[in-house]
Amino acid sequence: MDPVVTVGLDGSPESLAAAHWAAEEADRRGLTLRLLHAWPLLVPEPSRVPAEMDQNYWARRIVHKARAELQRRHPGLSVVGSLVADDAQHALLRAASESEMVVLGSRGLVPVESFFLGDISLPVVARSERPVVLVRAPADGHGTRPEPAGKAGVVVALKLHGPCDGLLEFAFTDAAARRVPLRAVHGQSLPVAAYAPWGVDHDVTEEIAQDARKRLDQVLRPWRDRFPRVEVDDRIVLESPAKAVVGAAHGAGLLVVGRREHHPAPAPHLGPVAQAAIHHAHCPVAVVPHT
Repeated sequence: MDPVVTVGLDGSPESLAAAHWAAEEADRRGLTLRLLHAWPLLVPEPSRVPAEMDQNYWARRIVHKARAELQRRHPGLSVVGSLVADDAQHALLRAASESEMVVLGSRGLVPVESFFLGDISLPVVARSERPVVLVRAPADGHGTRPEPAGKAGVVVALKLHGPCDGLLEFAFTDAAARRVPLRAVHGQSLPVAAYAPWGVDHDVTEEIAQDARKRLDQVLRPWRDRFPRVEVDDRIVLESPAKAVVGAAHGAGLLVVGRREHHPAPAPHLGPVAQAAIHHAHCPVAVVPHT
């Protein structure tokens, strides 16, 4: 199968916003876009059956309508529809193993509109073998198109302990495809030793910042060499990593965070930084599994 970007469709404004984002991403990268709709009650394709008697009518309509709209906006993009007789979570996880990334819509949790919600999204994000991107619907709720990113940059969150090549490859590749700057952010909470009776000991914080700066430079150096045209802004923020990442994502076109690969657990699990990004960032969030 040719490399594809898969987007999950259910007809909601959020999934349509995700489809538009995925179409732009696939177009930039020269990939095929696959529109996936899972319907457990899907039956073999009937022949010459009136619409009111066709159990597949609404499932096919969701995919066909989205495909027509996306091809009008992206005439050169290869778009394929895929209807599968399965529940959405299983279908998306299986599709993820065959895709460059999976894109899903996320809807606001009223009354706290900054939160992402989704019975399907969380398990897919936590268990997918490939990156999963979560996209909000537009503020008007129609789902016709997400807010244009323009020249907004890509932000990547780095922990600086353990390998993170998959995370950086995704972030640099996306920034290069968008032709936008990349901001690499490392947040680090201050230890107890950094505090003194009069406040924060600046000698201690300076030492911590310098050590983190050296490690960040070492991590980024090979990727700067590999992507010389990507402008990189690296930052050390001495506060909670989750707070640092969400703050850095303000105004970004995409936030990229990592998720440690692990054996499937009874319940999906994400780290605190990924959780904060998913719940609080206003831009699309890519969660990238890595070792």
